Amino acid sequence: MFVLYVHHAGAFGGASCSLLELIEGFAPGSVKPHLVTQRGGIVGAFAARGVEVIDTAGISRFDHTRYGHYRGKRWLLLLREAFYLPFTLFALLRARLRWKDIGVVHVNELVSLAAIVMAKALFRCPVVVHVRSVQNGPDRSWRAALVRRVLERWADAVIAIDETVRRSLPPGIAAEVIHNGFTPRERENPRRAADDRNRPLRVAMVGNLLPLKGVREFIEAARLCRDRSLPVEFLLVGGNVRDLAGFAGWALQRTGFAVDLRAEAARYIAEHRLGASVRLVDFTPDMDAIYRGTDLLCFPSHLDAVGRPVFEAAYFKVPSIVAVSAPLPDTLIPKKTGLSIPPGDPRALADAIEYFCRNPREIQRMGEAAYRLALRNFDSRRNAARVLDVYRRVLAK
Repeated sequence: MFVLYVHHAGAFGGASCSLLELIEGFAPGSVKPHLVTQRGGIVGAFAARGVEVIDTAGISRFDHTRYGHYRGKRWLLLLREAFYLPFTLFALLRARLRWKDIGVVHVNELVSLAAIVMAKALFRCPVVVHVRSVQNGPDRSWRAALVRRVLERWADAVIAIDETVRRSLPPGIAAEVIHNGFTPRERENPRRAADDRNRPLRVAMVGNLLPLKGVREFIEAARLCRDRSLPVEFLLVGGNVRDLAGFAGWALQRTGFAVDLRAEAARYIAEHRLGASVRLVDFTPDMDAIYRGTDLLCFPSHLDAVGRPVFEAAYFKVPSIVAVSAPLPDTLIPKKTGLSIPPGDPRALADAIEYFCRNPREIQRMGEAAYRLALRNFDSRRNAARVLDVYRRVLAK
């Protein structure tokens, strides 16, 4: 089966990592993947795994997610998305001319509304839409109506990554929940490194350094824990999403559309003398090593959702502290697989870290429960087989 995947972002992040896990989870020979994507680090990552790639300057988006929906100066982003429309069209045209046997188009995020419509018109085959972000709804705005109209008319199937995302979709949209997957290098019962009771508690945050990820809350919580004399080491793993050098980077920062959070974090660590307890670590392909050396994962994002690092860490029996107001049991069970805190609250994050610091047996108890939940919901091969079933169903219509 020849499948064309359309991805909206050039940076290699959670959504692209989940897509790569999906592709590698398919049974050998069942899917021949091709990719159209925005230019960036994602290209090399997929090409190295044997995926044929067409890249372009940008894939046009329409963002109606809970965090990124248009308001205030964010409306100006529509100018960029209009600029990317011809690049999106020409990339899909190139794909249509180069790969003539495409049977299914799989759009990897709902924000790529234009790509959904263009792909349906150009390839005249089933289009599957993956929804990975919590939507800003359900509501009665024209934006929600547009999203609903595109899904109803041009999508043959909709996949939501969890129940929280599914429930945020416009009314009337039928979506199947298929969780993301993860495959540790040691697939059978991966374990953390042996505990050393004499060392501090090790707490990690993993992901691209963006304000929406809660980076500032994380390092502020580190300061609060230091001020409370708690024996905790903090690890901030990741890098900036884009190169902010030169005039373009300066302009993005001046207009508030980008921030050099790595430099900001380094300044904060130096100003508050946190160097002994907080380390900045570049993203590494060997995330297994990070999780094996970690006691506790923090996901303090502003997205009000459970992110990919939570279930990745769970495979190593590492519980999580997640900024989510209404967690659902398919991703996080409060006080069983981890703790939930309000988004944007560094003091609540510090309090949760202190709880684990003073109750170390809870780390093992919740870590074991998180591992069982991960095995049940986030197995790459099982979830890839379910996506393959979706492809077969839409082809059979």
